[in-house]
Amino acid sequence: MASKNQTPRLDRTQVVDTALRLLNEVGLDRLSLRLIAGELEVKAPALYWHFRDKRELLDEMATEMYRRMTAGGDEPSGPAAGDWRGRLTATARGLRAGLLSWRDGARVFSGTRFTGDEHGPGLEAQLAALTAAGFTLAQAATTSTALFTYVLGFVTEEQGMITYADDPRPAFDIAERERRLAATPLAAEAGPLVFGDYDARFTEGVALLVTGAGARYGVA
Repeated sequence: MASKNQTPRLDRTQVVDTALRLLNEVGLDRLSLRLIAGELEVKAPALYWHFRDKRELLDEMATEMYRRMTAGGDEPSGPAAGDWRGRLTATARGLRAGLLSWRDGARVFSGTRFTGDEHGPGLEAQLAALTAAGFTLAQAATTSTALFTYVLGFVTEEQGMITYADDPRPAFDIAERERRLAATPLAAEAGPLVFGDYDARFTEGVALLVTGAGARYGVA
C-alpha cells in the first residue's frame, strides 16, 4: 500500500484528461506540461514518463478529441448524406462542430499525428464512397484532404476571433477595420462578409469545394 507521502501513480489517460480540461479553461498558448503537472499535484518530470514533450502530448490530445467526437460513430448523417456530395458536406459539418467544442480545437488538430487507428474506418468508408461514385483513389484522397484542411483553416480563423475573459486582446472591431482600410473601399466593405456569419460562409465554402471537385474530376 502506498504511503500518504507517496505520489499517486499517473497514467496517460489522467494526463490527457487533465490537459483537455485545462485546454478549455486556459487555451492552447497557456497550456503547458508544468501547468498540467501542477493540476495533477506532481512535479513536471513525472509527465515525461508518458510524453516526451508538448508536441507528443498534443498528438495524444488530438487523438482523444477524435475519439470523443466520434464516440457515437463516425459515419456522416443527414438527409443528403447518402450521395458523395452530401457525404462530404456532412463530414465537413461534423468536423467543424467537433473542433468548435474545444477551445483552440482546430489548432490542436493542425499538424498533429493520431496515435491510434480509430480514424481508419471512417476514412476507408469515405474513400470507398468517392471511388464508387467515379473518383480515382488519388482524386478521392486529394478531395478528402482538401476538405479536411479547409475545415481546419476555417475553424482556426473562426476560433481566433473569439474573445475569452482571459484574452488580453480586445474584441475584433469590424468598424475600426473599415476605418483603417478607407483608402481601399472594396477591402473595407468586405469586412462583414469576411468576418461575419461564419455558418453561412462555411456552408458556401464547403459547397465551392464539393462542386469544384465534381467539376474538375468529371464526377456527376
